[in-house]
Amino acid sequence: MVFVLPEGLAPEVYPLAWLVGHWRGGGVVVYPGIEEAAFVQEVHVEHDGGPYLRYTSTIRLVVVPDDPEALLDADPGPVWSTESGYWRVSPERTAALAEDQFPVELVLADAAGHLSLYLGTVGRGRIDLTSDLIARTSTASDVAAGKRLYGHVHGELMWAWDLAAFGHPLQTYVSARLARVDA
Repeated sequence: MVFVLPEGLAPEVYPLAWLVGHWRGGGVVVYPGIEEAAFVQEVHVEHDGGPYLRYTSTIRLVVVPDDPEALLDADPGPVWSTESGYWRVSPERTAALAEDQFPVELVLADAAGHLSLYLGTVGRGRIDLTSDLIARTSTASDVAAGKRLYGHVHGELMWAWDLAAFGHPLQTYVSARLARVDA
């Protein structure tokens, strides 16, 4: 499959070009003190020609009806999480990066009251991020750290989020497999 750069995309974000689009799929949330649950996620990654990508994500829990045949007609479940932010590729390269890797930044705000800054690398269809800053409102949950991994695997977006929260060490929180909707 040949990849074509989105029209008008700023050269600064070419390493993230494969993220641009509308993605949908399913995943699972699991964490100590939280009952394991399936979810459906919608992700939109857009650009307006600036040196960044706009990002929005909504995760809705899957509500399984009593009658399995009614699953296709079931109402969307409750929102578990929603976040929005910006992806940027930093022009400041370190000597430790391979030639086909680039420093990347992700700035996020979520409806639960967190502002997060993730730093990492993008290259070879993979993004590795580690939280550099997590600020919270007085009513937000206590989140100490996070790691995120995004991968472009056979045309799909795979991602995982590890979290250190509620006094627990860094561990799996959510993971999902998303397909491009606008292909």
